[in-house]
Amino acid sequence: MPIAPVSLFGLEGIPLIEPGDDLAMLLAGALRRAELSLQDGDILVIAQKIVSKAEGLYVDLDAVTPSAKAIELAAKLGKDPRHVEVVLQESSEIVKVGQHVLVTAHRLGFVMANAGIDESNISHGDGGGRVLLLPRDPDGDANKLKQRLDSEFGVSIGVIINDSFGRPWRNGVVGVAIGAAGVPSVADRIGNRDLFGRQLKVTEIAVADELASAASLLMGQGDEGLPAVLVRGCRIAGDQRPASALIRDRERDMFR
Repeated sequence: MPIAPVSLFGLEGIPLIEPGDDLAMLLAGALRRAELSLQDGDILVIAQKIVSKAEGLYVDLDAVTPSAKAIELAAKLGKDPRHVEVVLQESSEIVKVGQHVLVTAHRLGFVMANAGIDESNISHGDGGGRVLLLPRDPDGDANKLKQRLDSEFGVSIGVIINDSFGRPWRNGVVGVAIGAAGVPSVADRIGNRDLFGRQLKVTEIAVADELASAASLLMGQGDEGLPAVLVRGCRIAGDQRPASALIRDRERDMFR
């Protein structure tokens, strides 16, 4: 029996997002212009940045007063102490202070560089100094977009919100799911058999991360301007779980 192909389509023509924009309708318009009406089982992967922009999650650095801790860390890192202060405010724990990077546990549980706070691919306004935060509830945002698009097209789809993470011991960044709805974010294969009949004892597949990473190949990291990717043909069995299911409990984290 032939394996069904999985196809990825980058959605062109999505404008630069401004606070208050209706992302669901902008995505629906891009899909229709590309003649890609949604089908049951489709998965839409959306860049975190456009979700944060639509929610207006900008911080003007001129309005930030750095704490003594931020000033101390900034001197070590060679970074703007105001930027470091915003990172601290968004974090629950400092995990590692490295060369020009502060690895923290974000308040949502993600362990990442600089609490996911970014200065790239955003308008900096007249002052020239602002940063963009992660969404406040990325799983909730994914679910809202799913419900809107399901209703608009009369289907049931999955939605993943992705961001770019570095990884221990590996160079480069990959796409990672920080929000998800309508997909088995983690597929449990414990109890299944391998090719030789041996029972799998610990195997879990980070489905949402693998899809987020695949979509990132089309999205790019620079001026590509493709903040949404449609994944079609991916059929993975498993209970629907949010992206928060991918976060390992601190007690089970061998590296903290």
